[in-house]
Amino acid sequence: MTTQNDIILDAAEISHVYQSTYALDRVSLQTRRGEFLTILGESGSGKTTMLRVISGLEHPTEAARLTINGVNVLGVPASQRDCTTVFQSYALFPHMSVSENVAYGLRLRKVAKDEMAKRTQQALAMVRLDQKGERRINQLSGGERQRVALARALVTRPAILLLDEPLGALDEKLRQDMQTELIDIHRSLGTTFIYITHSQEEALTMSDRIILMRKGRIEQSGAPEDLFDRPTSRFSASFMGFENLLAGCVVEQSADGSTIVDAGGTRLRAFAAQTERPAKDDEVVVAIRAERLLPAMANAAADGLNILPCHVTGQTYRGKYTDIIAASAAGDIRLRSWERGGNTAFDAVSCKPTDCIILPN
Repeated sequence: MTTQNDIILDAAEISHVYQSTYALDRVSLQTRRGEFLTILGESGSGKTTMLRVISGLEHPTEAARLTINGVNVLGVPASQRDCTTVFQSYALFPHMSVSENVAYGLRLRKVAKDEMAKRTQQALAMVRLDQKGERRINQLSGGERQRVALARALVTRPAILLLDEPLGALDEKLRQDMQTELIDIHRSLGTTFIYITHSQEEALTMSDRIILMRKGRIEQSGAPEDLFDRPTSRFSASFMGFENLLAGCVVEQSADGSTIVDAGGTRLRAFAAQTERPAKDDEVVVAIRAERLLPAMANAAADGLNILPCHVTGQTYRGKYTDIIAASAAGDIRLRSWERGGNTAFDAVSCKPTDCIILPN
């Protein structure tokens, strides 16, 4: 059970208006101590504005409450808040050495020279750059520069580390390596991380909890597994990668908690994402991930599975897998084949009812 002492960030009813547009519309969120929280969303969703409000780089138009470590920070400048931001652009000083960049925040805080040198070396060792302290920034790779920015942020020992899409400028392999490093650093330090990204992969890989934003509001929040497998809206499902969103109508409710949906003349057994089940004749959407659909034959024994007749219309090779497109009475569907070349010898697809999520239309 989370207590008030466990809460390090408490933001209530935060609104921020640019001209006449709400970038944030009464957003409330709390962050636990030591949590890796990711704020996820598309461009314009309000995620970066929320980070800037937390950091003090923006002051909200309206707010009921904003505290960090129990201290009210409404109206407090960024330099006086117990949090530090790592930006995508790194914002490093090219005329300084690596060590000088890392020590910059300590110098501003007038930390004693011996203590500054010790903490700088510790921070560089944490990001595996302790042998490169004397190098200039232009002598480092993109990944090394990102680690310098991370060390500079951590050396001041903030209560919260804010990360604004810090891996966005890196190539795919380096980005994946840095994801692993960030996870390791978070676990070793226990510092609260609030991470901003538009990448579902980053959010799912690194987070303890994800907040998905849309148009300045929180669309859904929960553990990565919740957003990946149990979206609560059509937008959440689409954003989190549910390739198949089939329109249907509720036919009946079953005693096992499932719902029978007519999708283009085919009956599918599915489960509602929310506690309240849809009523008979409600128009709904059945969301199914491509990788949860399997090739089948229309006359195959169901054995408790949903069977949806279809015919293959195309495929796209994607290296590790092949996406197969098929047409059905419920609409076009996509399934994922891990076989080389893709298996197209089928006239139906099957899936477990538990992999079919009912959402409001």
